[in-house]
Amino acid sequence: MATVPPTKLKSLYERLRPGQPITSSELAELGISKYLAVHYARAGWLTRIARGVYSQPWEALHLNPSLRSLEASFEGFHVGGKTALDWHGVRHYVSQQPVLHLYGLHAARLPLWFTSRFPAEYHRKRLFNEVGEELLYVGRWSGDAANPLVSDPERGWLELLSEVGVRQPLEEVRELAESVHALRVRVLRDLLTRCTSVKTVRLCLQLGREMRAPWAAKLDASTLPTGSKSPWVARTRDGLLVLPP
Repeated sequence: MATVPPTKLKSLYERLRPGQPITSSELAELGISKYLAVHYARAGWLTRIARGVYSQPWEALHLNPSLRSLEASFEGFHVGGKTALDWHGVRHYVSQQPVLHLYGLHAARLPLWFTSRFPAEYHRKRLFNEVGEELLYVGRWSGDAANPLVSDPERGWLELLSEVGVRQPLEEVRELAESVHALRVRVLRDLLTRCTSVKTVRLCLQLGREMRAPWAAKLDASTLPTGSKSPWVARTRDGLLVLPP
């Protein structure tokens, strides 16, 4: 058996947290080559969970460090939409097996090692005019640098609305709308001003008025990108959706 440099193993175990995946590129930063990583796996010091991805032996992967690991592979990657709302306590009912809604700026496919453990959908979305890679109103969950990036409730709400007519039933959104009365007007106004989807802006205003949400009365539609003066019409799974200007 090859001799294992103790300093490399020490550095590896100092970096690895329980349930955290680590990639070959991250191992290389610790001076551990792909060949040595394979040797560690064969010797039982690492568990190979996919090609180029390892974890601590006999330790099941945890969601948050797994999400954190994916951020390096997906530009703009974050937890958003319905999942972000759920994490912030905005929900109509508790799903027995919730599907994670994950967002990024480019087309991509989530790796099998992740989706086989955590049911998830990936959404390619450029919903807002954002400068560079800095996402508006997205931050580390609970303020912990080790946690994944998650949309604030206001962004999550608009991300959810953008999916109506695509893969999100309008009826479920109407039910959730009853729980978004406490959205911050300043943040919502800023996001709506930068929103690239007329449908999303109009649907937000329409549902806000229907639910008599406090923030709806404080938004001036004339200052928001609501498009032309014609109604926005689309056919959804719930039927015809007509949004006034």
